Amino acid sequence: MSTQNFNLPDVGEGLTEAEIVTWKVAPGDDVAINDVICEIETAKSLVELPSPYAGVVGDLLVGEGTTVEVGTPIISFASDAAPAAAPQPAAPAEEPGGSVLVGYGTGAGATSRRTRPAVRPVRSSVGVIAKPPIRKLARDLGVDLSSVSPTGADGEVTRDDVVKQASQASVFRNIETPEWGKVREETVAPKSAPVGLARGVAASASHDSDSRTESIPVKGVRKVSASAMVQSAYTAPHVTVWKEVDATRTMELVKRLKTSPDYADIKVSPLLIVARAVIWAVRRNPMVNAAWVETEGGAEISVRHYVNLGIAAATPRGLLVPNIKDAQDLNMRELARALNRLTLTAREGKTPPVDQQGGTITITNIGVFGMDAGTPIINPGEAGIVAMGTISQKPWVVDGEVRPRFVTTVAGSFDHRVIDGDGMSRFIADVASILEEPALLVD
Repeated sequence: MSTQNFNLPDVGEGLTEAEIVTWKVAPGDDVAINDVICEIETAKSLVELPSPYAGVVGDLLVGEGTTVEVGTPIISFASDAAPAAAPQPAAPAEEPGGSVLVGYGTGAGATSRRTRPAVRPVRSSVGVIAKPPIRKLARDLGVDLSSVSPTGADGEVTRDDVVKQASQASVFRNIETPEWGKVREETVAPKSAPVGLARGVAASASHDSDSRTESIPVKGVRKVSASAMVQSAYTAPHVTVWKEVDATRTMELVKRLKTSPDYADIKVSPLLIVARAVIWAVRRNPMVNAAWVETEGGAEISVRHYVNLGIAAATPRGLLVPNIKDAQDLNMRELARALNRLTLTAREGKTPPVDQQGGTITITNIGVFGMDAGTPIINPGEAGIVAMGTISQKPWVVDGEVRPRFVTTVAGSFDHRVIDGDGMSRFIADVASILEEPALLVD
């Protein structure tokens, strides 16, 4: 039996560093290949890291909360099996021998075998075929994997299978508003505070600077987001326009969709109509879906004839902007499902890097925080972003009479290098017209 170190791998495209968030194993634990050993936070998301070895955990070489570079040893194993290397052709199976680890390949010349039961972490529904991230998602949503109908290859449970089961069981937990962790909100009493002093209340005689300020390291998602916002704000000349809208008919449509059998397992909100409105308006005003591209000879404007619709998501780990690929090809129901998956995954911090790349235009729903309007910053690589304000009842003049109506404000920031004033104004007017009369979408 030999001792093997496991180095932090590149789990994404071009990953250079990651933070060890939580260890799922301890020295002396017995682990099998593919058991989750820790959670790491990259610049894009929270990722579960599976073990490439079967054996006993030796030492945890990096503490929780520590950021290390790719290639740094993070854990050692007393291992009786070599890690996998190059992928081998699938073989019918399965006598005891080498082991397969998803993402690491298989050992050269080794035959595959079933991994022995893991000691940590404890898993339910062990007879179900599902990858570790899918098992964790099921645990988080309270879904029993044995009750899920698998649709993946060879009977494997997929993420969509789990989400569908959770939807049918009404497990969605306030999908518009992320669940915030306790760490960032917690105020810790200073070390010098006397025992029994209420948390967050410093002693009146204490003037220790530690009791008056708190330092939060800028790293991970927050670091990348901050850099992108600065780049966008100081590169693209932003112009913002907005329009107040009578969204009463939109609210009536949302109410009907919620009671429709076709949407029984789907979360429906006004964001769905806004998304459809943006896609419709992009088709009429394609320059809002373009991008300014620097070239060796100067610059050019790239107009995309497809919509990768970004949805800005506030999560406990920072701002994420995942996007729905080719949203223009989705019908209303398909778009609603895509929004559900996108929001749920972002809230969990599990959005993969590929889902945060290639966006063409973004929606930020500041209405869920009670805001009427705003001047959002354009996502880098795009030329426009739409901000949706809160929808509330207000007095509104209809046919010469003041009536209570559901009113909202649609705002948009645009790259004035790409879009002129008339173009951005027409686009916001088109989005507003759909919210006022969703029946226009039948065109």
